[in-house]
Amino acid sequence: MTILGIGLDLVTISEFSEQLQKSGTTMLRESFTTGERRYCQSKGTDPARSYAARWAAKEAVLKAWASSRFARRPQIGDNPYPLIEVVNDAWGRPSIKLHGLAAEFLPRVRVHLSLTHDGDTAAAMVVLEDPGELADLIDGREASG
Repeated sequence: MTILGIGLDLVTISEFSEQLQKSGTTMLRESFTTGERRYCQSKGTDPARSYAARWAAKEAVLKAWASSRFARRPQIGDNPYPLIEVVNDAWGRPSIKLHGLAAEFLPRVRVHLSLTHDGDTAAAMVVLEDPGELADLIDGREASG
C-alpha cells in the first residue's frame, strides 16, 4: 500500500450559496451528477451546505491527484467535476466514485474521504491510496510480480 496524494479543501458555505443563486448559473448541472443534486436537494432548507461539502471533496480529490503528479493538475478536460462523484452508502457515509477519464487514470486507487461542516465552513479531506503496482509505475520502478 502506498499513499499517492493527500488533498484538503475548505469552502465558505455562504459564498458558495451566493454562487449557486446567481441568475443563469449552470454550476449545479455542469459540476454535480444527478445523484449528487438529488441528495443535496433532499437535505432540507439549506442544500448549499451539502453542495459546498461535495465541492470541497471534488477539489480535495484534484489536489490529492495533482500531488501524486508532482503538483501538476490532472489533464482530464476543462470540467473534471462531474467525473468525481460523492456518493453515500445506506448509512449515509460519503465516499468517492470516479467516472470517465478519472476512473481510467486511477483504476485501482482507493479514495478515502472525510467531510465536515462547522458554522459557515464545509471541508473535505482526501487520501489517495494505491495497493501496490500503480505507485511503483509513478515512481519509475517496474511493477513486481
